[in-house]
Amino acid sequence: MQDLAGKHIVLGLTGGVACYKSAELCRLMVKAGATVQVVMTEAAAQFITPVTMQALSGRAVFTSQWDTREPNNMPHINLSREADAIVLAPASADFIARLVQGRSDELLSLMCLARPMERVPLLVAPAMNREMWAHPATQRNLQQVAADGAHVLGVGKGWQACGETGDGRMLEPAELMEDIVAFFQPKVLAGRHVLVTAGPTFEAMDPIRGITNHSSGKMGFAIARAAREAGARVTLVAGPVHLGTPRGVDRVDVQSARQMLAATEAAAKDADIFVATAAVADWRPANHSDQKIKKDGSGQAPTLAFVENPDILLAMAQSERARSGALFCVGFAAESENLVAHAKAKRERKGIPLLVGNIGPLTFGQDDNALLLVDADGVRELPRAAKQVLARELVAEIAVRARASGRKPA
Repeated sequence: MQDLAGKHIVLGLTGGVACYKSAELCRLMVKAGATVQVVMTEAAAQFITPVTMQALSGRAVFTSQWDTREPNNMPHINLSREADAIVLAPASADFIARLVQGRSDELLSLMCLARPMERVPLLVAPAMNREMWAHPATQRNLQQVAADGAHVLGVGKGWQACGETGDGRMLEPAELMEDIVAFFQPKVLAGRHVLVTAGPTFEAMDPIRGITNHSSGKMGFAIARAAREAGARVTLVAGPVHLGTPRGVDRVDVQSARQMLAATEAAAKDADIFVATAAVADWRPANHSDQKIKKDGSGQAPTLAFVENPDILLAMAQSERARSGALFCVGFAAESENLVAHAKAKRERKGIPLLVGNIGPLTFGQDDNALLLVDADGVRELPRAAKQVLARELVAEIAVRARASGRKPA
């Protein structure tokens, strides 16, 4: 996906071994459609060469405020005026202190100070030893940088190049990319709490086997990420899937439909929007064997009885919070045929304002999808596209409809 198409990013590197991650970050930003202009401090050039960054960005790297390639000899002015954002990755403890003090005796700090603050945001990705990170001076400086208008990204925890383990590692390039992409997304759900269910459920027959379906959870996870990008606090209740948790999303893992219902009811107490993306099993075995059900040599398969699972979407739609207008409910329908008819009928049956339909066999496990939006006014299609693209479109639709319905943040 071209998540950064049309964006011009100035990527600033300061001194730190985390500069090796900046090479991959640069590559990912270019791959996402951005043009990237690299500016490096003298200390950064001790860890990674300008030649490497030039090869990855496709643009000449700037390292000096006296660079004569600029006709007016003012790279600190020209480079900052062209940027949609300046990203400092890594931002060392020393450089963060320089930002706080307004020091500007080399190109990168000079450019940060000279940027038009109202239209060129500064994103700071700290990287340092755990003791440096925990030091009160560093924490004060980070608070001041944020108060001065910068957007401070988090840090990772783990093994550090010095051999110690703790907080202070620069986030991984993929994590930084999620945060950078999210920064540019419209914050149409700011102040909202969005609850999403995703993936299949697994209804156990015995300790080994059970009943499930082909849902991969990708659409639900994409919606959770898109809602977080839109500024919401997001709780994701996930069935058994093999997907990484989107950045900034609170995840609750469950197995069965009953577990999913319990987790959903708990999270819905202060949620504003509920999106039921999960493909919940309609039925579960009536009895669960404590041991594996084995063949007995008779050639006869065991007889299984089933009971109906709780209807999570219906339970939320009929809850007191939904009836009072405090919870906006969105359902999903995965069908194998007659999508429009089944989707319309399901929306009426559940009594919800919006239902999203798709053909299950054409989307399960895939990275793209096509969606059908069904509401009281009719049916509208979102054409096939990457699931993350569709998720952002759907989140924008939900934001408009939730506002129109008069629902206020919890």
